[in-house]
Amino acid sequence: METITIQSSKSVKPAHSMGTSWDTHQAVDVIPLSVFDEVHDEYMSSIHAFHPPSPTNATLEAGLARALAEYREWAGRLAVVDPSTGRRAILLNDAGVRLVEATADVALEDFVHLLRPGSSAARRLHPSGEGAEELMLVQVTRFTCGSMVVGHTMHHAIGDGLAICQCILAWGQATRGVVIDPVPVHDRASLFVPRDPPLVEFDHRRTEFKVPDDDDNNDDDEKKYPCTAADEAVVTHKVHFSREFISDLKSRASTASVLRPYSTMQCLVAHIWRCVTKARELDLDGCDSTTTTLHMAVNGRARMRRPRVPEGYTGNVVLWAHPSTTAGELVASSIGHVAEIIRREIGRVDDGYFRSFIDFIASGAVEEEGLEPMTDAAESPHAEVYCLYRIPFCDLDFGGGEQFMYMPSNEPVDGAVYILPPNPQGDGSVEAHVSLFSSAMDAFKDCCHFKEYI
Repeated sequence: METITIQSSKSVKPAHSMGTSWDTHQAVDVIPLSVFDEVHDEYMSSIHAFHPPSPTNATLEAGLARALAEYREWAGRLAVVDPSTGRRAILLNDAGVRLVEATADVALEDFVHLLRPGSSAARRLHPSGEGAEELMLVQVTRFTCGSMVVGHTMHHAIGDGLAICQCILAWGQATRGVVIDPVPVHDRASLFVPRDPPLVEFDHRRTEFKVPDDDDNNDDDEKKYPCTAADEAVVTHKVHFSREFISDLKSRASTASVLRPYSTMQCLVAHIWRCVTKARELDLDGCDSTTTTLHMAVNGRARMRRPRVPEGYTGNVVLWAHPSTTAGELVASSIGHVAEIIRREIGRVDDGYFRSFIDFIASGAVEEEGLEPMTDAAESPHAEVYCLYRIPFCDLDFGGGEQFMYMPSNEPVDGAVYILPPNPQGDGSVEAHVSLFSSAMDAFKDCCHFKEYI
C-alpha cells in the first residue's frame, strides 16, 4: 500500500508588517461571528495537485506567513464570548495555522486514481479538523515524481467557499511575491445590521432552521424512501459532462417558448436532480407523490444591495434555495420545466430575503423557540447542491504553474452534489461529484449520460 509519511508538523504565525489590510483595525482583538457565520460548526477540506517544478517547503511556509498577515482570522481561535447566548467570536491572537509536511513513496500518477472525495487516500492528503484548535490546517505532500499536493482543512464558521478560496489564492500570491488581490475586507459588523424595527418578510423556520416539534413528523418521508441496509456505504461518482453534452442539455431546456435561456448550472442541476430521484426509485413510474427538495446554496454577495458586500469580504454570505416538487412530476417533466422550478426558487433568495433572515435572527425567535440550524439538509429523499463553478479554486498558483487537479474532500453524504470549477484545460466541460448509497449509484450512472432521458 502506498505510504504517506508525515515529516513535520508546525504552527505558522502571521508575518506582521506595515501596510496590511488590518492597519485600520489595530485595536481589534475580537471579531464576533455574523448571523451567516454562526450557523456553521464544521470544517471543509480540499486538495490541489501540481506538476513540477514547485517551490520549496520553506518558500511555501514564508508565503503562508505573509498571507496570514492579511488574513489573520484564520490564524486566530474560536471562543464563546457571551455565555448567556453562546455567541462565538474569532480571537485575533495570532496563535497560528497548522502546517504539515509529508512525503509519498510513489509517483502521483500511481496514486491519483485512488482519489475520491472522503476516500482514505484523499484523507491522507489533508489534515483532519477533528479535535483541532486551529481554524486552518494545511498539508504539503511531495511525491517521488516531483509532483506536489496541497491539502487544506478550514473552519466553515470563518468563511464560505469563496472566502476560503480567496485566502488560499492569497497564499499563492504571497508565495509568488505579487500583490494580494482582492484586498481582504474584515468588517463583519456593519454589513449585516438588522433593520429597526426588524422586518421579517419570510418564514425562515423549516428552511434555515429546524423546528423541534417537527422531529416526530419526519417519519412519513423515511417510510417512503427505499430501505437501505444499516451498513450500506455512501459512494461518490465523478461525473464528466462534455461541452457537447452541456450544449445539448441547454438547447433542449431553452426552447423557443422560453424568453430567457437557462444557464449551464440551472440545466446541469436540473438534470442531476432528476437522475438522483430516478436512481433512488422515488418516482414509481411517475405516480409517486413523495416530495423531493433540492437544497441549493446561494451566494449573497451579488444579491445584497443595501449595503453591497465587498468583493474581498472574508466571512460567510450564503443562504439556501429550496426548489421542491413531487418525485413523479420531477421525473416525468421536461428538463426545461425542472430548470424553471430551480430558477424561480433561486430568484426568491434576493436582497429582501437575506435582510429578512438578518431581522429574523435579531427578533430573538431562534432562542425563544429553540430553533437549530438546518445543517444536514441532504437527507433522503432530498439532494443538496454546492456549486463551486464560479469559485476560482483552479487559479491557485504557487509559482510553478497552475494546478492540474482540484477536488473537494468532505466526507460523502447521501444526496450531496458538488459542481466543480471549470478545468484548467478550458475545454468547456464540467465535472460534478455525486454521492449516493451504493444501491442507487449504478442506476444513477445509467441515466446520467443517457441523452434520451434529458
